[in-house]
Amino acid sequence: MRSVLIPHPDTPGPDIRISVEADRKPNGVLALAYIVTGETARIVRPAHVIPPGRADELWTTTCFEAFITVPGAQAYVEINLSPSLNWAAYRFDGYRAGMAPLEIAAPPILAPKEGETIFLGAEIALGEVADLSPDGAWRLGLSAVIEETSGRKSYWALAHAAGKPDFHHPDGLVLDLPPA
Repeated sequence: MRSVLIPHPDTPGPDIRISVEADRKPNGVLALAYIVTGETARIVRPAHVIPPGRADELWTTTCFEAFITVPGAQAYVEINLSPSLNWAAYRFDGYRAGMAPLEIAAPPILAPKEGETIFLGAEIALGEVADLSPDGAWRLGLSAVIEETSGRKSYWALAHAAGKPDFHHPDGLVLDLPPA
């Protein structure tokens, strides 16, 4: 399912367009592809880290995120994917409460460094996550932090809650994905 992220009204950002493909594959695999076009020369692209791995605070620079829950649940999962090829996964008991690292397999991330278009693709195996039934519907919030070379940041999502940028807010989880 293809969607377009919109900037938070308080952080308009550069003249870019961010589209996201989100699909569920069998066995609870979430496939994501973020595509950024437009004034991408103004965007910080973190250098590839070799070997890539789990890292915290990826959101301090350009980063792509997904928040996943099941309809009606309080608990949710946060996935952070960096153009550096690093990643992070967390589980929350409720809105910004009970945060803990989520033990999942390292997702393969594809993020070519060349070209004007910024692309980041990943497949995240979530079938073993107790809060996310591989056979039930999932509700997603898809988002991105975009850092410009000037240091200015903008916050992009499918939908924004009232107030300051907050990707964790339930009002931002608006995309329903049925099972594969």
